[in-house]
Amino acid sequence: MPTDNPLLSPSALPYGLPDYSVIRPEHYLPAFEQAFADHTAEVAAITRVRSMPTFENTMEPLEASGRLLGDVARTFYTVSSADATDEIQAIEEQLAPLMSAHQDSIQLDAALYWRIKTLHEQRDQLPLTPEQRYLIERHYTEMSHAGAGLDDDAKQRLTALNQRLSTLTTQFEKNLLGDTNDLAVVFDDVAELDGLTQGELSAAAQAAADRGLEGKWVVTLTLFTGHPYLSSLTDRTSRARLLEASRSRGSRANDNDNRATLLEIVRLRAERAALLGYDSHAAYITSDETARSPEAVHDLLRRLAVPAARNARREQQALQRIIDAEPAPFPLAAHDWAYYTEKVRAAEYDIDRSALRPWFEAERVLQDGVFRAATELYGITFTEREDLHGYHADTRVFEVHNADGSALGLYVLDLYTRDTKRGGAWMNSIVLQSHLRGTAPIVVNNLNVPKPAPGSPTLLTLDEVTTLFHEFGHALHGLFATVTYPHFAGTNVFRDFVEFPSQVNEMWIYWPEILTSYARHIETDEPLPADVVEKLHASEAFNQGFATSEYLAAAWLDQAWHSLSTTEATADLDVAAFEASALADIGLDNPAVPTRYSSTYFAHIFSGGYSAGYYSYIWSEVLDADTVEWFRENGGLRRENGDRFRERLLGVGGSKDPLEAYRDFRGRDAEIQPLLKRRGLAD
Repeated sequence: MPTDNPLLSPSALPYGLPDYSVIRPEHYLPAFEQAFADHTAEVAAITRVRSMPTFENTMEPLEASGRLLGDVARTFYTVSSADATDEIQAIEEQLAPLMSAHQDSIQLDAALYWRIKTLHEQRDQLPLTPEQRYLIERHYTEMSHAGAGLDDDAKQRLTALNQRLSTLTTQFEKNLLGDTNDLAVVFDDVAELDGLTQGELSAAAQAAADRGLEGKWVVTLTLFTGHPYLSSLTDRTSRARLLEASRSRGSRANDNDNRATLLEIVRLRAERAALLGYDSHAAYITSDETARSPEAVHDLLRRLAVPAARNARREQQALQRIIDAEPAPFPLAAHDWAYYTEKVRAAEYDIDRSALRPWFEAERVLQDGVFRAATELYGITFTEREDLHGYHADTRVFEVHNADGSALGLYVLDLYTRDTKRGGAWMNSIVLQSHLRGTAPIVVNNLNVPKPAPGSPTLLTLDEVTTLFHEFGHALHGLFATVTYPHFAGTNVFRDFVEFPSQVNEMWIYWPEILTSYARHIETDEPLPADVVEKLHASEAFNQGFATSEYLAAAWLDQAWHSLSTTEATADLDVAAFEASALADIGLDNPAVPTRYSSTYFAHIFSGGYSAGYYSYIWSEVLDADTVEWFRENGGLRRENGDRFRERLLGVGGSKDPLEAYRDFRGRDAEIQPLLKRRGLAD
């Protein structure tokens, strides 16, 4: 094996952290080629065994196989999502069909499938641990779901579809990143940005300077339709420019137009589903999630949409009354909603959320909020390792220890936005925990917080505070999962369950001892005033009609695209017309409440892993709201509560049916009433 490629040798750094300082773009493709070959040979060695399948001669070597490929892939995809230079993007485009072909070669391997199917049929007679039994069941289900039972002609067509889809989803993400950067809004006069704080203006000036636009201000776009600055910009034209730029991404008839790309993705996904025996891509996806069917998803979304739309209309009327009282009234538009919502919030609750940023300095939120809550609840501690470095200068590496001092893993934080980072926020793993492999976890959190000028503090919005707590919930899931087999490591759970732990972690944002610890004024060190905290609590259900409607609209749009049959998907579809029809169908076609993501920049479903699965957030929130009630009933931020949640839910990773794990933790199935109450949707 070549020794001049650092990806082909185990990292000498703690926990196997890749040494990004010596990894160059030209190392990736050769490393993938070697890893593909190694993995293929490892699986071939399993299928060449002449004796009948046993757990020891089939499942254990299968779980041990592909280690190099996993290491190289996690190293690369961490970079391609967070620091996608032109060179990295070119590699990803080349890699997409190669990775798809290799995955199919394993998942569709007839000899391997026979061995696993044989074990699956015998599992009741075999001396297996619960984790071993579930491993057989999951591998059998996943290979069947992937098409391993198809005949050779069908497999050949399936492989071609998968490769083409991998290319298209990569192209969608590349187009979106390009158009998002192109559409960053340039302001010539600082007066156009009246209402922004000095820190926000500093970030806009820095963004302009980074683009060679000295003396101007640049506001970069967020992944979702709206933008945090819409709540504070006083200039209506500036608000309109910002929202118009956001909503036009991927649909401007330029090189970054995503309409043809997404239509082909929809068509090919529908064809693939039919090939696999399903009526639609949504039926295919949900069959192996906790929802089990698109009908179950549709029932939940429709149940929530009616009260959400009703509440949004009430909120809209309240906003319109404020506008009508102004000297020059006008009909409320989508770009006005956030701005006038803050006026209503101020009037009804006497609170200005945009004025809270001095209490949310990023380092204090991290250390005295996010980390402290984890320490209080689970006993874990965090030590920054300045001797360790990530893939970009902005990354920070923390070593995590258990309460007894034993090592747990590494946590990497990448806080700031940049042109090479995709939008949104996420968690991913660089190394997976596994007793079989003797590895401890390395997890990454990415956010897109505007970076202020050097010397200026990073002040977060309340939404950004929420995002940090949320993504850290995913990180805890990745750190705590303690499994034997890498197949179950970290967040390798059903898609419509994976958001549950992250949403639960948001509850500590307002927990009294945590809030008073981190929410302290940047200049005076005074805690967030008690009356403000009370108003924040009182306003928790405020604007939930809008928030729930924009989310449900996006979830329904996802279902609409992916519920199409092959015939329907091959029709001559107009993207904008399809969206309008879908939103009207569920009653969420209010022009003042745009969908959280429109199709042409809906990365979750067209380039991410949420196709036919964006409903997962609200599905998981049923469990989340029910769990929050349990914590409150049992004393909240207590070690025994954290230990129970860690042991029975986070710690099992994917090694147990998630709803079974939930019942083990809660003592019963989740109830929906806490969610309806939280979102103001209860009758």
